[in-house]
Amino acid sequence: MNGRGILVGDVSLPGRALLAPMAGITDAPFRGLAEEFGAGLVVSEMIASANLVARPSKAQHREMVRKLEHRGKLPHVVQIAGNEEKWLVLGTKIASDAGAEIIDINMGCPSKKVTNGYAGSALMRVPDRALRLIETVVNAAKVPVSVKMRLGWNEENLNAAQIARSAEGAGVQMVAVHGRTRQQFYKGKARWEPVREVVEAVKIPVIINGDIIDPASARKALTESGAAGVMIGRGAQGQPWLVGQIGAALNGSQPQGTPSGPVLLQLILNHYEDMLCAYGKELGVRVARKHLRWYFGAAKLELSRETSRAVLTEASPEKVKVLVREVFSRQEEVAA
Repeated sequence: MNGRGILVGDVSLPGRALLAPMAGITDAPFRGLAEEFGAGLVVSEMIASANLVARPSKAQHREMVRKLEHRGKLPHVVQIAGNEEKWLVLGTKIASDAGAEIIDINMGCPSKKVTNGYAGSALMRVPDRALRLIETVVNAAKVPVSVKMRLGWNEENLNAAQIARSAEGAGVQMVAVHGRTRQQFYKGKARWEPVREVVEAVKIPVIINGDIIDPASARKALTESGAAGVMIGRGAQGQPWLVGQIGAALNGSQPQGTPSGPVLLQLILNHYEDMLCAYGKELGVRVARKHLRWYFGAAKLELSRETSRAVLTEASPEKVKVLVREVFSRQEEVAA
């Protein structure tokens, strides 16, 4: 870490709070908002390396282009996943050609769809193979490489420190560790203290991830783990400003206030329009529904069952926006 933030190879990050990559969530519109609110780094959704190169359909190609999109001034980070060297090499090249300034290897995703193919966190079950794949990406990349992992596959195999040490030896420049095993998925509480073993095993920056939802939990995670920074995932759902708020608190500066009332309404409507532009009207309406639900939940807006159903099933963007405005209007009436 340097005075300005965290150093990943020769890439300097401006802050210590990073937005975690989340499939189907951290798309370009969401990453753009997180950056506007002061995130120290944003990472693309996980991209399956084979999908980048294996004659994708037009729909798959459009999806990959969306995932590779970069906005703003933060370093462009693309996360790739895979279990075959040839696809990871080609995926690394395509990501680099798209302007990636850091390439992140996914070794933390717990979903069965990913782990059944021995990718994601399943690679922690086969550390020798994981190391070969890491070496493959590092050798193919012309930019720094990072790795995101978990504590291990299960309680009997807490091998994050071992893998991180090997990854550093292969040339990896940063490691992020989610404080759960793969078998935990997202259940129970993330454990931050075991990540200290990873920190002590390497000299590169280690980032702590899991259950970091506010400045207090961020400080506690850093104290228990000794990590250089924090990575916020599900806590940022419906709160794209949260990463920046936590980063400001860690840096001792004044964070931006949480948007509310008319400011929050306009932010939601702008985000909604951005998603429609990014995905097209038909798909954009569907993609936006989960974000609207998270916004309402994070803001503690009370919706009737009828209104909630209408907002989350309506196919007309214009009608959805009318419904969202009505939700805020009713909240203002209740507050008055």
